[in-house]
Amino acid sequence: MSWLPAAPDRLRDLLDLVVGSLDEPGADGRALAARAHFSRDHLDRLLSGATGESPVALRRRLLLERAAWELRARGATPTEVAARAGYRSPAAFSRAFVKAYGVVPSAFADAAHVAVSLPAPNGVRFHPPGAVAFDARGGDGGGGARASGGNDGLVERLVGHHLDRARQLLERAATLPAEALARPLRPGFVAHPLEGEEPSAELMAERLVATLEVWNAAIGGEVRDGPASGTRVERLDRAGRVFAATVRALRDRGAWDAGFVDALCEPPRSFTYGSVVAHVIEYGAIRREMLASVLAELGAGDAEAAEGDPIAWELERGHAIRRPRR
Repeated sequence: MSWLPAAPDRLRDLLDLVVGSLDEPGADGRALAARAHFSRDHLDRLLSGATGESPVALRRRLLLERAAWELRARGATPTEVAARAGYRSPAAFSRAFVKAYGVVPSAFADAAHVAVSLPAPNGVRFHPPGAVAFDARGGDGGGGARASGGNDGLVERLVGHHLDRARQLLERAATLPAEALARPLRPGFVAHPLEGEEPSAELMAERLVATLEVWNAAIGGEVRDGPASGTRVERLDRAGRVFAATVRALRDRGAWDAGFVDALCEPPRSFTYGSVVAHVIEYGAIRREMLASVLAELGAGDAEAAEGDPIAWELERGHAIRRPRR
C-alpha cells in the first residue's frame, strides 16, 4: 500500500517538520516530538510505521544527501558541509559519509557513478537546493497512478492551450506603450491571494511568465534569483517548453501523486506534482483572461472574441476529433 495517501495531511505535516529542522543543530528526536505535540516514542512509531524510518534517521539521511549534493553541485569542501550536516567534526562527518556512500567526501564530486540519493524505504529524498521530494508508491510498485494519468491528451490540451493563449496575449501586450501597460485598469484584482494585487496589464503579463519560471525552478530543484533574460515572449517560450516536457514526463511515469517539500517556503510546504500542474493552469487561466480583457480595453484585442476557448483553439489547429466506436 502507498504510505503517503494513508493520512496525507498529517504525514506531510510531519515531513514538513523534519525538513524545517534541517538547519537547526539541536533538533533531535525529543525536540521534533515536542513540536509535533507527541511523545518521542509516539512520533517514532508514527513516522517509522508510515515511512520505514524514524524522524532522526530520516533527518540524518536527508542531511547526508544534501551534503553530497553540495559537494558535487556547488563545489563545497567537506569541512564546509560537515557542520551543516549536523556533525561536530569533519572526521565524524567523513566516517558517516563513507559508510553511506562508500567514498570519502573529498572524492564524491568526481564519483559520477555514485548517486546523491541514498537507498530509502519510503521514496523520500533530498530535492535541491533545500527541499524534499517524495514518490507516489502504490501497491503495484509505484505505477498505480498511471491509469489516472492516462494517455488521452487531456493534460497536454490544457497545457498547450494555456501556453499558446498566453503567448498570443504577450505578443499583443508588446505592441502597447509602457504607460498604457502600467495603467491600473483593474484595481483590486487578485489572481492568487499570495501574490497580491494585479491592477495593470504590466503586472498580469509579468506574473503570467514568472509563475512558470518559479514552478519550473521549484520542480527542478533550482534557485530562481529573478526574471530570466529576454523578452516576455522569449521567457514564456523557454519556460513553457520546460513545463510542457515536465508534464509529459509526469504523465508517462504516472507521477501526479509524487511531489516534494519546498523548504524555501515559510514554513516549508508539501506539494504534489499534480496539484502544481493544476495550480499553474487554473490560476493561469484566471490571470490570462483578465489580461485579455485589459488588453482589449487598451485597444490590443477583442474581449468578446472566443479566442480563449480551448474548443476554438483546437478547431483552429485542425486537431482530429475522435468519434466513439459503436
